[in-house]
Amino acid sequence: MNNTYNELLARISKLDNSNSKLILDDSVRLEIPNFTKDIKDMALALKPWRKGPFHLNELFIDSEWRSFVKFNILKPHLNLKDKVVADVGCNNGYYMFKMLEFKPKSIVGFDPSELAFLQFSFINHFAKSDIKFEIAGVESLPSYGIKFDTIFCLGVLYHRSDPIKCLKELKSAMKQGGEVFIDTMYIERDDEMVLSPNGSYSKIPNISFIPSIKALQNWVKRAKFKSFEILATKDTDSFEQRKTKWIDSQSLEDFLDPNDSSKTIEGYPAPKRVYIRLT
Repeated sequence: MNNTYNELLARISKLDNSNSKLILDDSVRLEIPNFTKDIKDMALALKPWRKGPFHLNELFIDSEWRSFVKFNILKPHLNLKDKVVADVGCNNGYYMFKMLEFKPKSIVGFDPSELAFLQFSFINHFAKSDIKFEIAGVESLPSYGIKFDTIFCLGVLYHRSDPIKCLKELKSAMKQGGEVFIDTMYIERDDEMVLSPNGSYSKIPNISFIPSIKALQNWVKRAKFKSFEILATKDTDSFEQRKTKWIDSQSLEDFLDPNDSSKTIEGYPAPKRVYIRLT
């Protein structure tokens, strides 16, 4: 972690969190009796905020993604009580905080982003949870030394240059009888084809493969999972993802063809997501 991030982490540790309280609804809310300008300044220093939203008293961190949309799709399918849970690609921990509602035994988040770790550390300084955050990616799972009852891997698979290897890494970290929840982009086709974008997809450069659902199912079979259950499919829309003052950059409206919202700016089919459960 570089010196700037170390300095921010030190500043976070000095913020007054006495008697702070975590409240969970669609937003992750923090009641902070001793709220100061330093807290607001820290939230601003940690932009961009991709996942959320978060409320710190009256301060509303209006993240790019309304992440409760995704979580509420998964929520009816979750049984996390007393489970050992991992969130791979956890970003700033929004989903992990939401999982606390279900009373898991433990939660470990994995994400290689130092900014995501700082955002998590900032929120958790006031939430005071026992969630553990590892600055590491999915490739760390096989050697991590813990097996998980439930693994979440949300918005990761299409960033991997070897998605089958990624699935195998997830499987390697499962307990017997465990489950993996995945959401990933897909292309709407009836065959087993995969889109491999030339340069970028929706202005995102690090997207390797976007499968049809049948192709995704074939990947899962090659990774030796026993079952493949589709929970939902959904178009990505401007309610769920949009530009806010908390990101200072482009968002979905800039990624789509201005004359045809069914296509990306590159001419590919616009983003759709499929939510699956694997055992």
